[in-house]
Amino acid sequence: MNRWATGLWVGFLFSIPLWMTDQYYLHILIVAGIFIIAAMSLNLLLGYTGQLSLGHVAFFGIGGYTSALVSLGFDLELTDSYTFVFPAQPVWIAFLAGIVVAGFFGWLIGKISFKVRGAYFVIVTISFAEVVRLVALNWIDLTEGPMALNNIPPFTLGVPGLWELTFWRKIPNYYLVLVTCILSYVVIARLVGSRLGRAMIALRENEPLAASVGVDVTRSLVLAAVVSAAIAGAAGGLYTHYIRIIDPDVFLFIYTVTMVIMVVTGGKGTLAGPIVGGLIFGILPEALREVASPEMQWVIYGVLMILIVYFLPDGIVPAVSSWWKERFDAPPKTGEERA
Repeated sequence: MNRWATGLWVGFLFSIPLWMTDQYYLHILIVAGIFIIAAMSLNLLLGYTGQLSLGHVAFFGIGGYTSALVSLGFDLELTDSYTFVFPAQPVWIAFLAGIVVAGFFGWLIGKISFKVRGAYFVIVTISFAEVVRLVALNWIDLTEGPMALNNIPPFTLGVPGLWELTFWRKIPNYYLVLVTCILSYVVIARLVGSRLGRAMIALRENEPLAASVGVDVTRSLVLAAVVSAAIAGAAGGLYTHYIRIIDPDVFLFIYTVTMVIMVVTGGKGTLAGPIVGGLIFGILPEALREVASPEMQWVIYGVLMILIVYFLPDGIVPAVSSWWKERFDAPPKTGEERA
């Protein structure tokens, strides 16, 4: 039954561009899908290891900037007499470079910050995001600073000069985001279902007990940080090559808050939670534009979030799953129980 439901749901998602003629709505789905990927990456840390990272947008921005710079090419004046010239590369190589660089910084920050816990870990992640934002803002020779990197090429597959497929229109970009989202889901699901994934969950539930039975705490947490950062970098790369412009505002704290909201309201520690939360809070702001003033949009947005957290503290997906099990998966009553 679950496989049939999953197949129908995936089939429905692939069919959307066939009947949705309004390109603006397709744009909303593309942007929501990108942030769903970012929320899924954050859920791997927050939901499965219990580590709250409030600087997760840094990996999103690092992936975006790296992908943009590698695809555009850049010059770095290292000394008065030597300038390093990096030629422009195919976009798919730049996209992979963004994933690798973001994953590297995830490893680096994981090795440093997982030596502390609680509020100290949160402070380290926030500080890292702010440092990266300041670098992007002030290293004008490389990032163009507040003037932004523009004319970024759209996503392209193929070999230059032989065969290329360029994603100019919204429909190819929608499918690109959808496929990336599915691949990210599969990677996270396989990791969570593995022995290492069970070790991460054990650390979330009781770290001292998990360590006492042989779980390598640092190794498990750093692995989660690397995978999480790499997936966030992929989301940043998709965003950059779809919007085709990137500036230091991509590191703003509000984007991390948006990811946290998607994870918590959808259900942290569940595979479907970030998807459900991402669809609701990715589409809701656009839907409210037609029925409410800008001030009321934020009021409705905040009230809905508070109601979900208050009445469904574990999130939407766990609440729906519990209701479904009680309603449909309950064992049949025996004759004595009916009496």
